[in-house]
This record gives sequence, structure tokens and C-alpha cells, in this order.
Amino acid sequence: MTASIQRGSTETSISVNHLPDTSTQAASSSYSRFVQRLRRRYAAELSLLPPGAPRRESMMVAYEALRRRGDSVGDALRIVRQLVMERLVTLDCDEQAPLAVVTTAVTELAELALDIACQDACHELDAVHGAPLGPEGQRSQLWIVGMGKLGARELNVSSDIDLIYLYDVDGETKGDADGRGRLANQEYFSRAVKRIYALVGDTTEHGFVFRVDLALRPNGNSGPSVVSLDALEEYFQVQGREWERFAWMKSRVVAPRDIVLAGQAQGLRGAVLPFVFRRYLDYSVFDSLRVLHRQIREQSARRSAGRPERANDVKLSRGGIREIEFTVQLLQVVRGGQFPELRTRPTLDALQRLARANLMPQETADALAAAYEFLRRVEHRIQYLDDQQTHALPVSDDDLRWIAQTMGYDCCAFLEQLDTHREFVAQEFDKLLGGEKPCNGKCNGKKASAAPADLADLLDDLPAAFADRIRDWCETPRVLALREETRGRLRQLVQRTGQWLKEPDGDGPGQTPRHVDAALRWADWIEPLLRRESYLALLVERPAVQERLLRLLGAAKWPARYLMQHPGVIDELASDEMLSGRFVAAEFERELEARHTSLTRTGEADEERLLNLLRHAHHAEVFRTLARDVDGRITVEQVADDLSALADTTLRVTAHWCWPHVRNRHREVPQFAIIGYGKLGGKELGYGSDLDIVFVYDDDDERAGEVYAAYVRKLINWLTVKTREGDLFEIDTALRPNGNSGLLTTSFEAYEKYQLGRGSNTAWTWEHQAMTRARFVLGSEDHGAELGARFDQVREAVLVSPRDREALKAEIIAMRDKLRGARPVKADRFDVKHSPGGMVDAEFAVQFLVLSSSGEHPELIPNVGNIALLLRAELAGLLPEGVGRNAARAYRELRRVQHRARLNEEPTQVTPPALAAERDAMLALWKAVFG
Repeated sequence: MTASIQRGSTETSISVNHLPDTSTQAASSSYSRFVQRLRRRYAAELSLLPPGAPRRESMMVAYEALRRRGDSVGDALRIVRQLVMERLVTLDCDEQAPLAVVTTAVTELAELALDIACQDACHELDAVHGAPLGPEGQRSQLWIVGMGKLGARELNVSSDIDLIYLYDVDGETKGDADGRGRLANQEYFSRAVKRIYALVGDTTEHGFVFRVDLALRPNGNSGPSVVSLDALEEYFQVQGREWERFAWMKSRVVAPRDIVLAGQAQGLRGAVLPFVFRRYLDYSVFDSLRVLHRQIREQSARRSAGRPERANDVKLSRGGIREIEFTVQLLQVVRGGQFPELRTRPTLDALQRLARANLMPQETADALAAAYEFLRRVEHRIQYLDDQQTHALPVSDDDLRWIAQTMGYDCCAFLEQLDTHREFVAQEFDKLLGGEKPCNGKCNGKKASAAPADLADLLDDLPAAFADRIRDWCETPRVLALREETRGRLRQLVQRTGQWLKEPDGDGPGQTPRHVDAALRWADWIEPLLRRESYLALLVERPAVQERLLRLLGAAKWPARYLMQHPGVIDELASDEMLSGRFVAAEFERELEARHTSLTRTGEADEERLLNLLRHAHHAEVFRTLARDVDGRITVEQVADDLSALADTTLRVTAHWCWPHVRNRHREVPQFAIIGYGKLGGKELGYGSDLDIVFVYDDDDERAGEVYAAYVRKLINWLTVKTREGDLFEIDTALRPNGNSGLLTTSFEAYEKYQLGRGSNTAWTWEHQAMTRARFVLGSEDHGAELGARFDQVREAVLVSPRDREALKAEIIAMRDKLRGARPVKADRFDVKHSPGGMVDAEFAVQFLVLSSSGEHPELIPNVGNIALLLRAELAGLLPEGVGRNAARAYRELRRVQHRARLNEEPTQVTPPALAAERDAMLALWKAVFG
């Protein structure tokens, strides 16, 4: 076989009608009719593209060779495109190249073509009209924004490219050498866009480089072809629609390349991020995506009507590529405002990030990724056949067999695998959107009659107390002013709550003791949030969340108060695994650091954003523990352990993030530590407990005192200041050396001298009592372990110091009497904490035993908690047999009673003889220790 081929010529001695024998080339790229045409037409040029996977550099080699031989810019770009396509079909079908090889090559081809076309267009216009200038005389820049698959760097081999043209500032061009020919920047760039389209999108004898679609620009096809950045921001604020948020999520400035490399297009990020990602969880987008998906399916059905060959569309049909993309994008848009680590453009990367964020099971993410790769490879083969922008499986048996064999299957196995993937995708998509829902009046842009949204017609089916509350809503301006769609959602939630109220009350596992109380608390919670539609949308879209919320509110009063203070944590109930888990410090810290890294990368890691990030993460974790607690999944001790570990981790992360914001800091890593006292030190934190902490540093630098004082002030501010997300902790530093009259932070050496009584400034007995529950909470990365060991030595030295037992006993009794006097309890009541025989008695008894006997009994030195220390004291013979065990059991029960009372916002006092056995055990302990 011979061929006579000339540049730009269609001469060939190969028969146009000749087709290879499919029996010998069924699994070969040579079967592709598109490849056959390319190899006939461009046989002389194929070698211009260097061997291997096409990348921008190798494409540029081919382009420059074509330009040197005299091809125009447009012709050279088109020929390069054909060379790249021939190479990709070969690599994909003959060598089974990974999907990323294909998508990367096509994306880089688009970037190269747009970059060259942009340079050529601007060079041509500059010669006539001069450079476009901004108000400061700087050159105004054109930004070519790639949307969709181009933005995500995952173009397919016959993709059109969705573009939006922007320019940074308004002004006018400089004009020619004589100052003539000036144009407004808008007009200059409009002409540039036309020239770019001619170079990239026009069809010539060499075809096109890419089909270009500008329909995603502001105001669509009725809008100008290019807009300024200011105009784009105004459009987002005034007219931006929900579906456009999905489109802009994958946006990226793709050309000119020098602008991209210099980072000069960062201004676009500031406009796009707040439009795409909202501060709060945004379930209102579910309806928008549902409508958009319905329109796409209807459009696909119309296209295939009477055209059976279009019915099996791997992109748009049920279970196709688009449903994978929608699944991923929906979760990203809903959560990306709060979880910046989810903000990524490529679908496969996003799937893994969703799995790491526990928003999707890992096996689901892997299965969707496998389906995505399979469907994309099928899509490419469909397009390899004739270079057509189609996604429908061919009806020709030979074509279908070729696709199957180049994928490594026979026809039957291929179709079975295809159906398996698509069915899984469809099920996951329907699960996410809750299946197809009735039109809400916005289908196809047509306004239909809305469903009735009157709450009054539900009243007869509701219990009297809840009905009275809803009747008030029927007349309150806050409800009457809601949009019709929002009232419809509220009605749906009230109706669903009414159904839930038909369940019987019960105290067993999984039952709710007071259903009506739960419904009333739900109404109290949701009423202030009615204008924040995302919460209504969340509950409508996630019925299981509403049911879990009602059960939580029915279990205790305090969860309702916490939810009113921090409504954003409600989404935690969406996780099926939440109740069965426990707090994991390493995972919590890893997620926070990942979000910090993401915010830093996008330029959003300012102090306010970090403060809100810390608060939201902390509140969400407290809520998880609270939900497990009221559901009976964890004990009071486990609650305290988890809340204490959460406080430790939050302090560690906050201290780490805060240091770089300290002015005049003198080192990269602070030589600094936090010592916890009280409930934090004893790992007995409850909900809303304040933190008793002392700050110390171990740094010889002459500036240390001043720098660490500033650091501690900023750190306390970061922990206590109220932002829109609330606060973190109340901080008490009264236990530092010299109390409130002392310095906020002190050197470790001074702290050691104070505690060990070296010098005139020494600790009081009550400070040594506090030391029994002290704990090293955190230190610097490179110095913390050493400083922690030194603290343990100081604490041990304090505890084992020889003491006058009788004098110590008298001081502790006096301290107990003083505290009791400050907390009087009526004679006919028993306060589980402060009455004689209450928890405070046990705490003072343990402190005496530790301070008086640790020298002889070192097993009392470790800070293992009051219950464990009571048992150790009995084993050591310091308590009569049974007294320590009984007191430990009583202390545990009194803690449980106190904890439950606080959850229900009830008094912690009972009427005797309630808790008489516990009280007697505590009084026996007091008598055994103090006489």
C-alpha cells in the first residue's frame, strides 16, 4: 500500500471506502474510522509529535515545527489536535493507557491552544488599538476561565470547552502611535474573543481545535461575550442562580499561561468562593439539582425519541457519568463552605476526599470511582469511532464489539459490567436525592400551582399542646412572611412530626419518654431559624435527621439549649455511625489541620476564619458526645474522658495556630506549656465546664517574658472571644503562682520554685491540694516531652513532701467548712455535691490522703481520678476495709445523678431518703479520714 501525501492536501492512493478486516483488527486502534482518516490525511505529520503520551511540551514541539514550515496559527493548532487524537487512540486502545493520560493530554491541548490564540489575538489588536489599560496605567488582562471538565482537567477526547471570558479592570486602550484607534476595554476584549474563537472553534479543512461553548457566562447567550470582574461579582450577588454554583465550582483560569503562572488571576477566587460555598450547610441546593437533573433526563429522552441509537447514553442516561458528577458536586457544595478540604475540581480526587471526611463510605467512593473510570473509557471509545460528540453506545454490532474488546471484554461481559456500574451509580444518586420528587413548581422553568402550605389543616391530627404551639405559628408574622416554598417545607416537617408523635412514650432502649415535650422543644429550636432556610431544607431532605433530633430533644432539656446556641451542629445527626463512635483525638486534629491547610492554600486562613473553624469543629464534637450520652451509649466517666480529650486537643491546635499570629515572636516554635488543674487536670470535664489552666515557658531569650505574655493574652482571646460560631471555653487562671495578682505566664523555673517552697514566694496548702489533680496538658513539639517530664517531677516532689498530718487535716477541714458555708443547703434536702456526704467530701478526703501519704505509698501519686485513688488507698491500708470501695461506688452514682440532673436542667438536690446509701458511704469515708 502506498500513499502520496502533501502538506494540506487530500491526495491519497488509499481507497476512502476501504475498511480494515474487523476479525484481525477488532481490538486495534486501526478499527477507528476517525484514526483511519487521520493516518491517511496526516501520515507525513504524525512523526512531528514526539513519542510517548502527549503533553504540553511535546505538543509545542509539533506546533513550532508546523509554524516553521509555514502553517498559519489556526492550521497548526488544528493539525496538532489531530496528531494528539491519533496518539491517544493508539495509547488507549492498543496499550491500555490510564484514563488520566487521555484527560490530561486533551486538557493541556486546550490550554495550549487557548494560550496561543489569546497571545495572537491580543498582539493583532495591540498593533491597531494599543494595549488596554487600567486606571493606574497598568495593562488590563484578559482571563480565559475554563469551566466543567476543562476546569477540572478531565476533558474527554471530543469535549467542547465551556469558557467564560473575563477582564480584570475597565478602561480604554492606549491607541496607536498617533493616539488614534482607542477602544473601551470591553470592546477590545470582545474583539479578542471573536479572534480566539476563529482560531480555536471555527471549522476549516483541518477541522476544529475545540468546539467552544459560552452558554455558562453571566446571563447566558443573551449576555456579553466578555465581562469585567466587577460585573461578575455583581451578577453573583444579584442574579446568580443555584445551578451556576455547581458550574463555577470547577472554574479555573486556564489562559493566558503567563497570568496563571504569575498568580495574577487570584482576584477571581475572591468572587467565586463565597458564591459557590456558603458559610452554613446548604441543603437548599438539593431541589435545584433535582430540577436540573430532571431537565437533563427529559432533554435526553426527547433527543432519543424515535432515535433508539441515542437511548443508551453513558453520560446522561440513568446511572451515567453525569449522575456520578452530580453526586460528588452536591456533597461538595453542601459541605464545602465549612470543610474547605472538599474543594477540589477533579471528580476522582473529590470522591476520595468525601470518603476521608466520612461523608461517603470508602467502599462507595471506590465503587463510584471504578464506575467513573469505566464509563469515561467507554465514552472515549464511542468518540474514537468517528470523532463525534456523542455518548450513546453504537447500534452497530461491530462497533460495539470493538469497544468491548478494547476494554478487555467480550460483548456480553462488557454489557453486564456496564449495567452493573450504572445500576450502582443510579442507586447511590437516588439515595442521595431521595429519589425523584414531585415538581415543586419550577420544573422546566414553568411556574406550576404550588402545593398547599397551610399549617392550620394539620391541627386536628396533633396532640393538644403541640397543636396550640402550631396554632400560634399560623398567626405569627415570622411564619406568615416566609416564602411559599419555605412554608411548604415547614408544613411538611410539622406533618412528619405529627406522625412521629403517634409513637407511644417509653423508657426502654431506643424509646422516647416524652414525645410531646420533644416536639415542643423542636418547635422552640426551629422557630428562630425559620429564615435560615438551609435548616428546613436539611430536615426535609433527611427525614432520619429529624427523627434523631426529636429523640434527642425528648431525652433531656440541655440538648435543646445547646442546639439553639449552635444550630449548625444539627447536621452531625446525618451520620449513621455517629452514635456508635467515640472521640478520636488524632482524627480530630488531622481533620482540623487539613482544613487549615486548605484555607491557607485559598488565602482564607485569617484569624476570624480560624476562630470560627475551631469553634464549629469543637461544638460539633461536643454534640456528638452529647448525642451518645443521652442515648445511653456511653457512661458518665466516658463522657468526661471524651470531653477532656477534646479540650486537650482543642488547646493544642489553638496554641499551634495562634503562635504565628503573635507579633515580634522570636522563634518558630514556642518553648511553652499548659498545665491543667481541676476538672481538666482530673479528666472530669462536663458540658460547659471552664478550664483551670496555668501557662509556663522555658525560654532563656531576654524577650521571652514579653513575647509569651502577648502570646497568652492572644491565646486566651482565641479561646474565649465570641464569634458568629460562639466561643470555645471559659478560662480560669487563678491557680497560677500568686493567683490573680501574679503574671499571666511565668517561667518554668519560677513555677518550680513557687511550688517547692524555694524562696519567700511559696504556694499555699490549697494550691498543693489543687496540685493533686494537676496534669501536663501540652508542650511545644520539640520541647514538650522534656518539659512534661520536669513537671511530673515537680508535682511528685510537691505530693511526697513531709507534712504535719494534723495541721494539714485542720487546714483541709477549715477549707471544707468555708466552702460549705458558701453553698448552704436546706436541712430537708441533700445536694449531691455540696451537702455533708456529697461529692466534695470525697474530693477533699482524697486530697488529704494523697498529700499526707504519697511519700510512703507512691501508688497514690499518679493522677488517676478520685474513684481509682479511693480504691488504691483502701488497698494500701489507709482506709478500713470496704470504706474505699463503698465510697467509690457512691461517688460514681452521685456523679451520674448530678450529670442527669444537669442534662435535664433540674436541681442537683434530692429529698431524703433518696441517695441515703451513697450519703452514708461518703460520711463513713469522711469519718475514717478526718475522724
